[in-house]
Amino acid sequence: MNTQRIDHSKEENNIQKIWQAMDRDVDSLLSIMESLIAFPTVSPPARNTADVQHWISTFLAEQGFTTEQFPFYEKDVLLVGERTGSQADLFNSLIVNGHIDVAAIGDKNQWETDPFTLTQKENRLFARGTSDMKGAMAANLWIFKLLNQLDIDLKGTLQFQSAVGEEAGEAGTRTLLEKGYTADYAIVNDTTDLALQGQGGCVTGWITVKSPEVYHDGNRRKMIHAGGGIFAASAVEKMVPIIEGLQKLERHWAVTKQYPGFPAGTTTINPSYIQGGINPAFIANECHLWITVHFYPNESIEEVQKEIDEHVAAIAASDPWLKQHPPVIRWGGRSMIEEQGEIFPALEINDQHPAFNLLKDSHQQIANQEPIVRMSTSVNDSGWFAYFGIPTISYGPGELAESHSNNESVSVEDILLFAKTMAAFIIQWCNLQKAE
Repeated sequence: MNTQRIDHSKEENNIQKIWQAMDRDVDSLLSIMESLIAFPTVSPPARNTADVQHWISTFLAEQGFTTEQFPFYEKDVLLVGERTGSQADLFNSLIVNGHIDVAAIGDKNQWETDPFTLTQKENRLFARGTSDMKGAMAANLWIFKLLNQLDIDLKGTLQFQSAVGEEAGEAGTRTLLEKGYTADYAIVNDTTDLALQGQGGCVTGWITVKSPEVYHDGNRRKMIHAGGGIFAASAVEKMVPIIEGLQKLERHWAVTKQYPGFPAGTTTINPSYIQGGINPAFIANECHLWITVHFYPNESIEEVQKEIDEHVAAIAASDPWLKQHPPVIRWGGRSMIEEQGEIFPALEINDQHPAFNLLKDSHQQIANQEPIVRMSTSVNDSGWFAYFGIPTISYGPGELAESHSNNESVSVEDILLFAKTMAAFIIQWCNLQKAE
């Protein structure tokens, strides 16, 4: 692992010290990761993170952090740890954020190793969460331990957020930010394969078409043929022009909307699930369509929702029955599990921010090459920081192809490169004076 010197004279010795300690003590990193992975925090079903959050809280307290825990859902807990800087008012603060929940394991018979036991094969570590994202969480805890052991001073405050719910669209990070936690910069260490990454946004919505009356299917002839005399409709059939209209809007977006770093047509409206009707003896009096909408970083959630609201209203206005029985749209939600709805705001990359360039330089010093800077069509919690006005980037080890996969794994080399980069960045950023 390359450990070239970073040209920040005041912190140079401390960076070298922590890098050398990392080279000597990789087993400590693996031990922390092994402990985190042993907690089966799969989501869904979720409701299983209280024990691991208690473990992390105890670990942080041993490293000089003050901690707070907040009930989330039953048996799920949000955790924040802070190491207050020695001159916190004058020097930069930092939030390091991650989620402790992991994806469900699927068919355990398809796993070659126990998904909750860390297993090393040559240069890769196997278990659920190695890539997404207990590997990054363990690396951060290792950094905090070494900062404490080596008595490295940070003048600015370092905050660690162990959130819950990212895997199931639950608003754990959002909840912490709503409580007022903030900093001069934030890094979300979710899976990016060590790229510096922004993202588009994503929001789900439920469109409901509902008839005020229920008819036996024996009345269908009177509803659809000349002279029948019944002004009624099947809610299932009335959802068809809405789906077709959304497809037209989706194609219009593909032609008219663009954003650097995204393939054309990334703005999509996916009709992901439909449900309606009672049974074959009745005309369907209700129909519900679940849509997933992806949008670009220069669009707000509210703007996108308004555009679709107006388009669906226009579709309804052109139909005699829908005009009198307009569809209703319920947007977003704080949990896919509890509410069948989620929101992930977009994140634009500010490549002029001093923290961004410091992180970029720190990575380059270790890897001997600049990190990739890109936009992701996937989503994580980083967009919530942008939504709350906190400058942010997403940067973490692990490959997207490994996330949620059977036999999930991560490269040991990538975990170490990530840990050394983050350590160098933390030491420098938290010892830089705040911008005036």
